[in-house]
Amino acid sequence: MKRLACVSLLAVLVACGSAPVGPGFYRVERGDTLSKIARSNRQSVQSIVRWNNLPNPDSIEVGQVLRVAPPGNSAPVTTATVSGGSGAARSNGGRGGAAAAPAPRSAPDDASPAVAPASSISLIWPVNGSVIRRFDGSNSKGIDIAASAGTPVVAAAAGTVVYAGNGLRGYGNLLILKHNADYLTAYAHNRVLLVKEGQSVTQGEKIAEMGDTDTDRVMLHFELRYQGRSIDPSRALPAR
Repeated sequence: MKRLACVSLLAVLVACGSAPVGPGFYRVERGDTLSKIARSNRQSVQSIVRWNNLPNPDSIEVGQVLRVAPPGNSAPVTTATVSGGSGAARSNGGRGGAAAAPAPRSAPDDASPAVAPASSISLIWPVNGSVIRRFDGSNSKGIDIAASAGTPVVAAAAGTVVYAGNGLRGYGNLLILKHNADYLTAYAHNRVLLVKEGQSVTQGEKIAEMGDTDTDRVMLHFELRYQGRSIDPSRALPAR
């Protein structure tokens, strides 16, 4: 996966499961434009472009956190913020309020936590197939599983669908499930999505069919996130 795609997915994951942004910042929501955000916060588009060092004012993304008030007037932000790649906003997000320290371009590195998760999750394999790429925490934020087109993709654990769509470049038809306050799983490159945002699913329930959207072969790219950080899903899956 390209770095841009990883940052984009992280933006959605943060938007799905994190705390609100700090004062003076706004998290981009589905359907937002920069002019709409500027009007809502009584600022000019030029100011928001300048405060956020945006290379292209027409390119904002869901989950991206923007400064919407002049820097230097209030307490620093303590929550992680995310800035992402291209395209109009196409998923869910949150809101913030009045000014703080400059927004970083991306969240802290989302590689595996230095310590083991305090809680655990019991997963089943989301698809029957062969692992063709393993997790390394940098270039690969999950595992890739190969099988034939149309192979059923099932929920690795019970949870709620927090994202279902194809708005993230490099992931094709993507599902993200939230399992509890700590864990989410992501399922990319599907041919067909069979569940909708907000729907509850049970472990083992069919949620998609394998495909090759936004990739050059049929495969499932599967990710596991603990508190927004990618961890090796193989450690939570049954041995094969």
